[in-house]
Amino acid sequence: MLNKYARAFFTRVLTPFAALLLRLGVSPDAVTLAGTAGVTAGALIFFPQGELFWGTVVITLFVFSDLVDGNMARQLGRSSRWGAFLDSTLDRVADAAIFGGLALWYAGGGDSVVLCAVTIFCLASGQVVSYTKARGESIGLPVKVNGLVERAERLVISLVAAGLAGLHKFGVPHIDILLPIALWIVAVGSLVTLGQRMVTVRREAADADAATAQGSEAT
Repeated sequence: MLNKYARAFFTRVLTPFAALLLRLGVSPDAVTLAGTAGVTAGALIFFPQGELFWGTVVITLFVFSDLVDGNMARQLGRSSRWGAFLDSTLDRVADAAIFGGLALWYAGGGDSVVLCAVTIFCLASGQVVSYTKARGESIGLPVKVNGLVERAERLVISLVAAGLAGLHKFGVPHIDILLPIALWIVAVGSLVTLGQRMVTVRREAADADAATAQGSEAT
């Protein structure tokens, strides 16, 4: 849901900025690479030190590149298979950096083995959720399901909670509890989404196999 409505809103907001970058001669691929580099740096430099607020600020500034590059490609009328592949691949890198940075925090100064494990599960399950759709589509299935917690939900829930939790360093009491709650929500939601996609792929695969069998019998 977030992915559908938030993208539409921010696409309208960011269109003038995307047009400006094109006039300056910046390519969509360059924006994709710069955005991923910024997100990765923000996550792996600030989060392991417990600087959750500033890490979230840096990540948020760069995470919108995921919308800007696609907007630029559409304005150019030049969407490419390579651009789609690069964007999807670097999305996985950015996600891994965000949850990896949080896991490093809980493995170190955050001092919680349980939350470190939950964060690693969020990282792994998010990658697998994305893989199930991509793999299903690669074998010719439509995979007509989104699921409870997609990438947009994972990022919004985690980053909003991390940013607010970072206010604990500014003297806001007890607000740091938001991040553990958010990570548990993302972990459970990702598990449910994985189940939804696997059930859908299994059903679609069975329907496709049955259709193929009927076609073979007819000939």
